[in-house]
Amino acid sequence: MIRNGLFGIVALALLPGAALAQMHAQHASEAACEEPALRCATKVTPAFGPDGTLWLVWMAGGQVSVASSQDAGRNFSVPVQVTTKRLNLDWGPDARPKIVVDRKGGIALAFSIFRDEAFNGQVLYTRSADGGKSFAELKPITANNESQRFEALALDQDGTIFAAWLDKRNRVFAKEAGQKYEGAGLFFTSSNDGGTTYAEAKLAREGTCECCRLGLTFAAPGRPAVIFRNIFEGGVRDHAVMTFTDLSTPGDIHRVSNDDWQINACPHHGPSLSVAPNGTYHVVWYTNGKARKGLFYAHSRDEARTFSAPMALGRPDRGPARPFVLASPAGTLMVWKEFDGEKTSVQMTTSRDDGETWSPPRTIASTTDTSDHPLLVANGRQVYLSWMTKADGYRLTAIEDQP
Repeated sequence: MIRNGLFGIVALALLPGAALAQMHAQHASEAACEEPALRCATKVTPAFGPDGTLWLVWMAGGQVSVASSQDAGRNFSVPVQVTTKRLNLDWGPDARPKIVVDRKGGIALAFSIFRDEAFNGQVLYTRSADGGKSFAELKPITANNESQRFEALALDQDGTIFAAWLDKRNRVFAKEAGQKYEGAGLFFTSSNDGGTTYAEAKLAREGTCECCRLGLTFAAPGRPAVIFRNIFEGGVRDHAVMTFTDLSTPGDIHRVSNDDWQINACPHHGPSLSVAPNGTYHVVWYTNGKARKGLFYAHSRDEARTFSAPMALGRPDRGPARPFVLASPAGTLMVWKEFDGEKTSVQMTTSRDDGETWSPPRTIASTTDTSDHPLLVANGRQVYLSWMTKADGYRLTAIEDQP
């Protein structure tokens, strides 16, 4: 049950009047738009640098580009193309380029491409050491030639970058042994030089669902935590969390919820994970199981060993989808999309008591056209909604704390 909270939400427009119209002309998307410009982007991922600069990486026209803003998304620098030619970028619903910015201003990127018509992927990475002016040559994150997709990046306090992805290399050995191979493996690596090089990839877990985004963060310094859709006994694809003992040692997996979604297919609808400063794990996910259907939230106060009872999100008659959670110094926030038959809206709810109670959901943005997933990004205590829509282009909306 969602109860009244003390956290008020105000959605701020980027710019009023003529200035807003000008911004729409610069950043709005267009039908059949094949240029690498931001206005043509289908997937946009934000990150704040330590100096407050907003960085965006996006996919458009078969290329990946980066730009920065010094005024919270009102104006952007001239884009820098990370790719030198048009690529078959992974266009799956849960795929997007990833970005982290370290304390020295180094920018690490990763994204995946399709290598063939069977949707076998490859994760590529690069880094900028000059403040985004240029990027190093693209390299594969692992030398293995099997399929890798759904990469995730997280930045540790000391600047170490941790990367995880879904990898199908072990299906080759299973086939040679005449064994059945389901799903994919959760693989990982790390970089201690800002994303210039990565250690040899290692297996964390076999038998994960092969086509849903990962939720990745640090539970504590040196201890990555990842949420993923696991394949449990009987082909049930429910969510699990793994917290690493250190950067090279995977931990046990713990089931988030018994949704009993038995499916031999790809949901393409991954979860989200955020760990609060006090160590509480906040998770949100989608399921279509026998036990429950729709979007759900739960939290854990014992490093994901056990979770609270799932709390339903959104209106079932409006198809709630694409959830994202962020535990910030100002509170815990969740966003997701709903469709009422005419427009898609971003709904938000907030908690001031570490996930015990939540404010009534409210609409903070909407569009009558197609849109990217809603994301939350923080710059210190200030949290923003990051959302790309075809009709209105890129929007960075400040979420204000009101008494």
